[in-house]
Formats: sequence, structure tokens, C-alpha cells
Amino acid sequence: MLISGASIAGPALAYWLQRHGFQVTLVERAPGLRPGGQAIDIRGVALDVVERMGLLDSIREQSTRQRGFSTMSPSGKELLRITEFTPTGGSTGNPDVEIMKSDLTELLYAATKDHAEYRFGDSISALAEDTDGVTVTFAGGNQERFDLVVGADGVHSGVRELAFGSDEDYLHPLGMHLAIFSMENVFGLDYWQAFCRTPGQLNGIYSARDNTEARGAFGFYDPGLRIDYRDTERQMAVLEERFTDRGWASETFLKAMREAPDFYFDSMALVKMEHWSTGRVVLVGDAGYCATPFSGQGTSLALVGAYVLAGELAAADGAHRVAFGRYERVLREFVLRNQALAQSSVRAFQSGRFTLWIQVQVLRLVSRLPFRERLYSRSANPLESASRALALPAY
Repeated sequence: MLISGASIAGPALAYWLQRHGFQVTLVERAPGLRPGGQAIDIRGVALDVVERMGLLDSIREQSTRQRGFSTMSPSGKELLRITEFTPTGGSTGNPDVEIMKSDLTELLYAATKDHAEYRFGDSISALAEDTDGVTVTFAGGNQERFDLVVGADGVHSGVRELAFGSDEDYLHPLGMHLAIFSMENVFGLDYWQAFCRTPGQLNGIYSARDNTEARGAFGFYDPGLRIDYRDTERQMAVLEERFTDRGWASETFLKAMREAPDFYFDSMALVKMEHWSTGRVVLVGDAGYCATPFSGQGTSLALVGAYVLAGELAAADGAHRVAFGRYERVLREFVLRNQALAQSSVRAFQSGRFTLWIQVQVLRLVSRLPFRERLYSRSANPLESASRALALPAY
């Protein structure tokens, strides 16, 4: 079996497939594991998945251990300081784990590299399916036969385009645009985050790697903007146009953005498809059902999707049509509930200046109440219930 993509969904799927006795090859366009990346959350049934993989303790050991966050005014005044929402560190006993994306990728790679073949620096350029398998043409020029092909290659999936058609049919833009990049921990943050929100925009920073470095971030809402996700220079120019002299420390972040070796920018879009498979090709994670970072569930969906897909293939003894149908039936409602979280988050992001002011005042008040933990827990219910909205099968 061939898997395209070696970030999270691909290696997670490879882990479960080899556990079930399948032979697996992974191909990754990048020359090696991708460095950098943002902090990501693992919560709900995804915690059960990584525990069944035997990785939960290692993931907790490498968690970001963030203690809380500050809300800053554009002038640099701290408006609010909160710890209750923080994964694995808040006073509510939140069981969620936050980890840097590259750290999770390395853990998954270490758990699979001895049992799966990794091919870095290559990609799939063509697929030709017949009754017995798929002939895959690689960008390097080689051709090989595989029983099945899996697209685990992200929101801009090359496998999806080859097997299903143009992105325009499946990408549903949310109007949000997000940039993440590595930078120095210039403010000496101690396992801490600080963000400035203005109507339709945010900029901020959070510490990483035991405070030895940080990640800077920009986000803004503009439903009419279209930028090629590969046009880095245009992306940086747009951010400079929007954030120069706008928001707390924006000049510092813009300078760091230009110097970063791992600048990432993309327009947030849900991937919505009637089916995640066609013939002998199937999609997993963002390639098939991206929920965007605004759901807080992208990584968890990838981990759970990989677990279910591998389990159904094993349960069907490799009969792919049966397995793919069951995979969709088990996962569909779970995906839809979690994608809805992103749409709610984007609506909240569009709040005007007065609404943002009210939000800060309410959080200030709640943070002083003796029963605040109960209130914070209730406010997290939509995400918590969506993250647990699946009875995880035991394959």
C-alpha cells in the first residue's frame, strides 16, 4: 500500500496498518521530516488513539506545557491574563495535550520507520487504476504497482486532485488567513502566549521548545482575498500591508517573519466531499476532511481517521470497497461536528471593537469568581463534546 504524505495522518495510518500486517510505503515531497510548525492539540477520542499506540506518555513529556495566555491591547498594555483554558496545566485539570507539530511528527516517524518504507524528496505525478491495482508514476520518473493508494497529503492534496478533480470542487474557504513562523523568544515568555485582537485581525507570539524559541502568528479575515499558497513573497507583502503599525509589537513580528526559515501561510478552507474514496484510492486527514486550525481538531481528526481506516481495512481482510464504505460511515458525523467548530470560531473572530471589549470585561469578571472553574468547563463544552462524539471501535 502507498501513502502520500509523512506529516501526521500518513505515519499514524502506517503505524496501524503495519500493526494489522499490511506492507506500507510512504512518499513525501519534502526532503525529510518538515521542521517548525505550530502548536497543535490532541483531545477527546484522539487521546485514546495515541494511548493505544503507546505514545501518550511520550507526547505528554514533549508537550508545550503552556501555563496560560495574555490578551494585549494594540498599545502593548496587558488587558487580561488567564490560565484556566490551558491544556495540561490549567486549574480545571484539562486532559488535552498541546505539542509542537514537528515533535509529534518525529514521534510518529520513530514508531514506524523500522516497519514502513519512507521515500523523501518525491511525490506522485499520475495514477492509473485497473481491476488488480494502481500503477503509480512518481515525479522522479519511476513507475510502481500498489494495491491501494492513500492521500494523506494535506489540504492541497495532490492525490485528491489526481483521483477526484480540481480543488475548487472541494475547498470551502472560511475567509480567514493564517501565518505561523519561528522566531526568537524576544519577550522572555515563560511557557506563555500573548495575543492582540482587533476587529478581524490578530497578531501574537507563544514560547516553544522549553522557552528557547517562539512562534509568531498573524491572522486576519478577508473573504475576498485569494493568494496562491505557494507564493510566499506575495503572502509576506500582504501581511506587511495589513500589520505595519497595526497591533501590539507587529513590527517585531513582521521582521521575524522575513527572517524565519519555516514561514507558513495559508487561507483557511474546509474540505467537504461526498465520498473520501474512489476505486482503490482513499483520503485521510486534511486531504479528505480538513477542519482547519480554527476547529482545534485538525490533528485529532487525522489521528482518529487513520485509526479507523486501518481498522476497517483489517476487519474487511483488505476488501477495500467494504472497508472504505465502513470508514466513511463510522467517521462522517464525527467529522461534520468538528468542522462546524471552525465555522463558529470564524464567526466569533469577526466581532467588532465593542464586542471584543465586552468579551475582555466578561473574562476579567469570571476570572475573579470562586466558581470560575465550573464556568470555564461549561464554556469549553462545544469543543469537548465534539471531540468525544465518536465511540471509538476496538479493532
